[in-house]
Amino acid sequence: MGKSTSTSGLVTALRTAGKRVGVLAVDPSSPFSGGALLGDRVRMQEHATDKDVYIRSMASRGHLGGLAWSTPQALRVLDAAGCDVVLVETVGVGQSEVEIAGLADTTVVLLAPGMGDGIQAAKAGILEIGDVYVVNKADRDGAHQVVRELRSMLSLGAQPGAWRAPIVTTVAQTGEGIDDVVAAIERHRDMLDDTGQLTSRRRSRARDEIEAIAVAQLRQRFADLHGHADLDVLAADVVNGSLDSYTAADRLLAAL
Repeated sequence: MGKSTSTSGLVTALRTAGKRVGVLAVDPSSPFSGGALLGDRVRMQEHATDKDVYIRSMASRGHLGGLAWSTPQALRVLDAAGCDVVLVETVGVGQSEVEIAGLADTTVVLLAPGMGDGIQAAKAGILEIGDVYVVNKADRDGAHQVVRELRSMLSLGAQPGAWRAPIVTTVAQTGEGIDDVVAAIERHRDMLDDTGQLTSRRRSRARDEIEAIAVAQLRQRFADLHGHADLDVLAADVVNGSLDSYTAADRLLAAL
C-alpha cells in the first residue's frame, strides 16, 4: 500500500515546514524465528543524513495490536528529545491491530486500490479508528471506487457535530497529495486543541499505559508463583470440587 513511501513523503513535507521529525516504524516479527526484517529505514534513505530526522525500526516481538510493547515509551523519549512531530508506522491494520488509535493524537488510515481494501475496511473496523483516510496510488484504476466506497461507509456512522474524517488521495511515489495529508492532520490537531480533546486523549493514553504496565508486572508475579505451594493447593481444591476457580483467584490476588 506504500506505507513507508507515504511516511517518507510526510517527513519531507514536515521538514520543509521546519519541523523536527521522529519516526517509529514497527515491523512484524516471525512467529517461528522471532526475527524481523526492519527494512523501513532502507526505504527512507533520503532522510538518513538529516540531523533533524530520527528513524527507529522496532520489531513487534509478538505483541498484538500492530505496535511493539515499547512503542509508547519510545514515543515519549522522542517527544522529550525535542521532536515536533512523531510518526508511528504500524505493522498494519487487521482484525485486531488497532492499538494505534489509543496511542496517537491523530490516526491516519492508508488504503490502496486493487487490494480489497473496501471490504477490509468494514471487516477490520478501521472506520472507527481513522481521523484521516488516505487513498494512495490514486493514479491507478479503482482508486475513485475506493474513495466512493469509503465515503459511503463513513457516512453511515457519521454523528452530528462530530469530526468528519476527510478522505485524501495521494500518489506517494511522486509526492502528489502529501501536502493535503499534512493539512488534514493539522486541521484535526486544531480541532483537538479547540475542544480540549487533546488533553483528555493524552490523559486516557497515560492511564492505559500505566494499567498495561501494572498488568504485565502482575502477570510476571503469577509466572513467578508457578509451582508455588499455595497455588498448587488452590489448584488441587478446584480439581476436587471443594473450591471454585473464581474464589481461588480471589484468594491468590489477596495473597499478592
